[in-house]
Order: sequence, then structure tokens, then C-alpha cells
Amino acid sequence: MNVPTTPKILACLAAAAVLLGGTAAADRLPSPASALTRTVSSTEEAPDREALSRADGVSHQAAAVTDAERRAVLDYWTVDRMAAAQPISMAAVDLVEDALQLSERAEAEPQAAPHPDSTGERWTAGGLVARTTGKVFLTMDGRDFTCSASVVDSDNRSTLVTAGHCAKDGRGSWAKNWTFVPGYADGASPHGRYTARDLLVAPRWDREADDSYDFAMAVLNTRDGRTVQEAVGAQRIAFDTWTEERVRDGVQVYTFGYPAASPFDGRDLHYCSGRTTPDTGGTTANGVGCTMTQGSSGGPWFSGFDTGTGRGTISSVVSFKYASDRSTQYGPRLGSAAHRVFEHAERL
Repeated sequence: MNVPTTPKILACLAAAAVLLGGTAAADRLPSPASALTRTVSSTEEAPDREALSRADGVSHQAAAVTDAERRAVLDYWTVDRMAAAQPISMAAVDLVEDALQLSERAEAEPQAAPHPDSTGERWTAGGLVARTTGKVFLTMDGRDFTCSASVVDSDNRSTLVTAGHCAKDGRGSWAKNWTFVPGYADGASPHGRYTARDLLVAPRWDREADDSYDFAMAVLNTRDGRTVQEAVGAQRIAFDTWTEERVRDGVQVYTFGYPAASPFDGRDLHYCSGRTTPDTGGTTANGVGCTMTQGSSGGPWFSGFDTGTGRGTISSVVSFKYASDRSTQYGPRLGSAAHRVFEHAERL
């Protein structure tokens, strides 16, 4: 399904570049052919990774593979750089809001206990979700950005799910300096920082920037010999949630992320909750009422979520909003295409 032309926010950065720089910016974006599977640094691993990408129909980019590359990424993210990183696509949002003369958002007030119809409160209940959800720092086309992501249960115990536009700028560039901070809280990294060694998206995102496929997997390097799943745990992930019946009737979901555009500041984990409705704008995504802003991109959508333990099943990720409706957040269906990307990721 092609991407609808109605203006969106949260995704994707390539559109922001065109808005900011006109055709000159568009001319600098790589062609689709240049964004296909690349060779990784290790010649011993490269043939297997490329063969898997071709067989599974997955677009794949190696990230920090060698020890020197991993150290360089960690060194890159100084305290000042992390503080200065902007929520992805924020520039595009500013332009859209100026054009529409939208009023300022009212900041969501924290609630004492989780409830099933939150529109963006700070998450204060702890649990597994507070450890497995984290803030992402990345560089795209020379600019530093933030996103969100979650650890998912996988064979390699090192796999995350996030938004496609947090790994690759649609038909444009792949992200660099990709780093995950699980349990990020008020500037602290309580469980350390993990660099990515592989980024994977669906071909429909890579070649068409199709919002129905705005999901990605990241495979992380270990830290002090431990995988991220060993350090913080992991959430279940499912690829069969969005049956036609459940799409029609709606699914109760809890969505999480680190919104960083005003009125939020990206320092704390926030959540929204409610029943989903199908998108009528031309994608197969589903929507839920939510005021979270940019920076929450890539955060997990849970079905069957237990607010007491912070455990649930991830069935989507924070993807986009329509510029004409900032009160509804949309997430793509994790189905067979996402399953292929996940299966590839957990074998790396």
C-alpha cells in the first residue's frame, strides 16, 4: 500500500529534509539502490548476512561491528551531545504547525496509578516495561536525533523493536551512531549504553517509505560480556494480533516512549492507553488517543499489558500522527513482514 499524501508527523525524516531544503535537500538523498543491503566489516560474517537478507526479503545495514567501531560510537555520545539531540522529525513538525497556526499543547499531568485511558501521562509504576523500554540516540544525515525502542525476547537475546524511521530515513540514509539506553530516566543510564551492530527494516519501508511498514529491528552488541536481555529482561512480541475482527472491534493497548517535543522534554518514560481504531488515511496502521510527541517514535505498543508487572505483548510501535489530528497516535501492524525481519534479526 502506498503512503498517503496527507501530512504526517513523527515519521519520516526524508520529508523533513525536503521541507527544510527544497529540491537541493532531495538531491542529496541516496537513491533506493544505494540503500540496499550493505557488506559488513567482518569478511567472515558478510556472506552469511547478505545471503540471509536476500533470502528473507529484508533490508539490512551493519552498524558498529568491530571493537573500534563500538568504542567510537560510545565516545561520540558525550553528555552534551545526548542532551542536544533532537526528537526525530521535529523540524518538519515545527513547519507544519506554523502553517496550520496550531495552538500550544497542554502538558499532561502525571497520574498516581496506571489507567486504561491515558493520553500521555508519565509512567511511574515501574515494572519490567521501565527496564526494557529505552531511549535511542542516533545520527541521520549528520544530525543527532532521539527515538524510543524496546527489548524483545529473541534467540540472540540482543534484539530490539523500534520504528523504521528510527533506523532508516525511508528511501534515504541509514542511521549511524545508533545507541540504546534501557531504562533511561532523567538523563541517567541505569543499565548502561548498548551500541547496535545491525539494523533491519522491511523492503517496503526501504524502497517506498510505506508507513504501513514503519517498523525495524536492531541487534545490539554486548556490554561487559552480557546481552541486553540478560541485563534488563525482555518483552514478548507477537505477529498475529491484528486479525480483521480485532482491527474492527479495537484492541486495548498501552503505548510507551520518550516524547521530547514540547510540552515534553524527553527525560522520562510516558504512556498512553486506550482502544484502537483503524486508520482511514490510506495505511493499514491503527490509532489510539495520545498526546505524546516526537521522540516517542519506535516505542512499544502492548496488548494484554499487566500494569502491575509491566509485562505485555508487543504488537506495534509508535509510528506517526497526522498533522491535522495531533490527538491520535498510529502504529503499524506487526504481521508477516515484521515476522520475517524479526526472524532474520534474531539469527544475527
